[in-house]
Amino acid sequence: MTVPAHVFREYDIRGIVGQDLTRELVHAVGRAYGTVLIMSKEPGGVDGRAPVVVVGHDNRPSSPELAEALISGILSTGVDVLGVGTVPTPVAYWAEKMVGSDGALQVTGSHNPPEWNGIKMTLRGDSFYGDDVRALRGRILQGDFASGHGKRTDTLVLDRYVDDLARRFRLAGPVKVVVDCGNGAGSVVAVRLLERLGAEVVPLYCESDGTFPNHHPDPSVEENLRELIRQVGLTGAALGVAFDGDADRLGAVDDKGRIIRGDVLLLLFGLDLLERRGPGQLLIYDVKCSQLLPEVYEAAGGKGLMWKTGHSLMKEKMKETGAPLAGELSGHVMFADDYIGTDDALYGACRLLEMVARSERPLSARVDALPVYCSTPEVRIEVSEESKVGIVSAAVEHFRRRYEVITVDGARILFPEGWALLRASNTQPILVARFEARDPVRLCEIRGEVEAWLAAQGVHV
Repeated sequence: MTVPAHVFREYDIRGIVGQDLTRELVHAVGRAYGTVLIMSKEPGGVDGRAPVVVVGHDNRPSSPELAEALISGILSTGVDVLGVGTVPTPVAYWAEKMVGSDGALQVTGSHNPPEWNGIKMTLRGDSFYGDDVRALRGRILQGDFASGHGKRTDTLVLDRYVDDLARRFRLAGPVKVVVDCGNGAGSVVAVRLLERLGAEVVPLYCESDGTFPNHHPDPSVEENLRELIRQVGLTGAALGVAFDGDADRLGAVDDKGRIIRGDVLLLLFGLDLLERRGPGQLLIYDVKCSQLLPEVYEAAGGKGLMWKTGHSLMKEKMKETGAPLAGELSGHVMFADDYIGTDDALYGACRLLEMVARSERPLSARVDALPVYCSTPEVRIEVSEESKVGIVSAAVEHFRRRYEVITVDGARILFPEGWALLRASNTQPILVARFEARDPVRLCEIRGEVEAWLAAQGVHV
């Protein structure tokens, strides 16, 4: 059996099915994960029971078979499994919390193309990432597995999930929303959930089809939102929402058909949090977010904390600080004020609808009330895996001679009237860059200075 290192990534396991990610390898991952769980459990446990984990999967054609292989591996270590079938990733995490299980595993390729798949994991309520993921590979190579006979139970959780979220929200008035599931896993529950809240739902690509026949299920890419924008205009909807392939990232369009960037959406959630809970609420945002976010949020009475990109890192920081809200430019938003602190785009959509229904102003008016900054989308620059960290380190040394540089995650260079970001991707051989300024001219100047330095290093954008 081949155990390719590149499949064991920073935040999950992911690869091309049949090439990198085989049924045999997924079975071995189940054995390795189950062994880690057994070893982390005190002998006999608190109540003498065997550990139990939730296992779900998305709607890709390969997912059911891979989930069976994963479950088989876990059971062979003596860990019990609660199978929840085809669900969005956040529903698996919700089930973990609701049943008090010792972990959750979701077979999903997230927003990757259909030929990809992977496994996202938690363990004892914490994110499972980084060295923990890579250690699974080491255990597989050593063949060091626990042995036992776990018990399997299968259950349907979507009805209970809808009931739980419906109890948490009350729409103050009617709201028409266009919902684009991108044919991903959100298709199995999104329309039903939002209609249960009382919304008038216009479904778009909400037929479950893990081959994604209409568009790639990534709402952070403008091209993928074109039909959503068109339908919002045609139907006169108050907003549009879109989910990625496993519904842990949220995209949004206002009533004028304008895309609301992930950092602006996070800011709107933050301002709404202050309205609901009062001043002093801590909001964690990643280094790729606009300076607009901390400036406006803190002026409104909140506290902002810039942190590393990566939903697992964000959730860990939330637990450490007790922050009620965190999120990323990519559309991962985690709520912990009255929810479970995970990136649930379905919950986020409910929260957004509640905000719109409660307001006397349309969503576009909330966006228009914010200051205008000029910024680029993420710029992804291909480099070698070996060079990416060194380039960022060199950028820190070069630019800190003239400017303040924030190094919480890469180099966020603070220019007069703007900033630039250079960071090494945790998952790919690329540099991620972003630029922002008060006006287009200054934006070009900042971007030009950084790109000229990169060119001098042999890196061309």
